[in-house]
Amino acid sequence: MKKSRTASALPAILAIGAVLISVPLVAGYWGRLHPAFDAMAHFRMHLAVLIAILSLSLIFIRGWRQIGAAGTVLGLVALSATLLPGQNTAGTARAEAADMPAARYRLLQMNLRYDNPTPKQVFSLIGQTRPDIVTLNEVSSMWVEELKFLEATYPYRVICPPPARIGGVAILSRRPFASSSAYACYDRGSMAVATVRLGADPVEIAALHLGWPWPYEQHRQVERVTPVLQRLGKTAILAGDLNAAPWSATAHRVAAAGELDIVPGVGPTWLKRLVPEPVRRVAGLPIDHVFSKGRIVPIAISRPQDAGSDHLPVLFEFGIMPDAEQNILEVKLAQNAG
Repeated sequence: MKKSRTASALPAILAIGAVLISVPLVAGYWGRLHPAFDAMAHFRMHLAVLIAILSLSLIFIRGWRQIGAAGTVLGLVALSATLLPGQNTAGTARAEAADMPAARYRLLQMNLRYDNPTPKQVFSLIGQTRPDIVTLNEVSSMWVEELKFLEATYPYRVICPPPARIGGVAILSRRPFASSSAYACYDRGSMAVATVRLGADPVEIAALHLGWPWPYEQHRQVERVTPVLQRLGKTAILAGDLNAAPWSATAHRVAAAGELDIVPGVGPTWLKRLVPEPVRRVAGLPIDHVFSKGRIVPIAISRPQDAGSDHLPVLFEFGIMPDAEQNILEVKLAQNAG
């Protein structure tokens, strides 16, 4: 008798569950109105999948098929609209062959995890990928000491003083800075900017680590770093852990402030360390990002293997288009000299 009652109540339970989950899903699209709505947007993919799963079961139950179909469509549409704009062939951002610069560079973005027990895994990954530039988050006091082992390979660096136990940010570079004063820390060590000379091109590199979404200070922190983002040069790269999904109002605010374009194709990067890495790559939150602007040409973006953190690293390969204005000036000077 109890089993019969439970079976008869199951459709209603599934329908109520789908409706309840749809509330934060829909509210997340209003993230620009209030940071509380934006906090819900970060889980959009997970909510959409849950609604689709719950509703799909109702399609096969007489009397509940219309509700099931509506919920399934809502979930699939939300999932597709979220995923498709950021996808491209093979999950990487690639430049057109005709526009691809000859010189290529690599930037490795990593949230180290302030208490990562396996620093050697991090150093091994850096040795394997050989990035020209490394941007780091959660550089705790422990990591400040550990990073001294990379001084010979990455002599140009800015390590922001850890404002708290979780640590600050850092930029390490094989390539020289444009000058001895071409770097600075901002917002209590949560953001760093350095001008790195890549060949003949000075490129501004920024590392950023935002706090947690509402009710925490993420919204206010974006306001604090906005003036710094607005001062970024014409050609720049920003990388970091935003604790925000790429479709969120937070990510769009960062991009708009710096006139940056988010590099698509990264995918999920964070989930609790107890969860196996293969699951994290599929079901994690996509909160680690790379932005670029100006003459930066994205070539490829990927997630290398886990290095002991609860975040997956992000490897960004890029080129730099020639400066058209500089080329015109050089031609004119050559003509005048002739």
